[in-house]
Amino acid sequence: MPEPRIATPADAAEIARLRSDNILSEPLDSTWLAACADQLALRLRAGGDARAYVVDSPAGGLATCALGLVHPVLPAPKYPKGLAVRIHAVATDPVHRRCGYAKAALAALLNHLERDGVTLYELYASEGSAPLYEQLGFAADPALMRMTRFPSPPEGSGS
Repeated sequence: MPEPRIATPADAAEIARLRSDNILSEPLDSTWLAACADQLALRLRAGGDARAYVVDSPAGGLATCALGLVHPVLPAPKYPKGLAVRIHAVATDPVHRRCGYAKAALAALLNHLERDGVTLYELYASEGSAPLYEQLGFAADPALMRMTRFPSPPEGSGS
């Protein structure tokens, strides 16, 4: 099995593609893919908030990715460095599923984040992916809630 490696800004377009094709309910169009790749490339640079591990596909491109976005939280005994991560994407192309790539990439990412002092890990798990995350130590949290809000259009804008 190919070994996971840390992602670089050059991997951003492939990570965006894997996320779009394998996670999102509606794949992104080329404009949104480019926007995601451009932003992710900046965030994967040294000092950025993105951390990712990938497995290269023998046919070229990426077989899988595990992407986390690190963010500060107020320190507490369980978060002494005040660092948390949201695992934003764990995605594998269908032809490479059931090969252990996602588990290897995510385990490498979690180890890297632990070395960085991250102690709070959050992710959204589909029913099919929950067993993988549970194997790595994640547990369901019934208190976690989610909402998406868009700004209201300014009054008189006709929207």
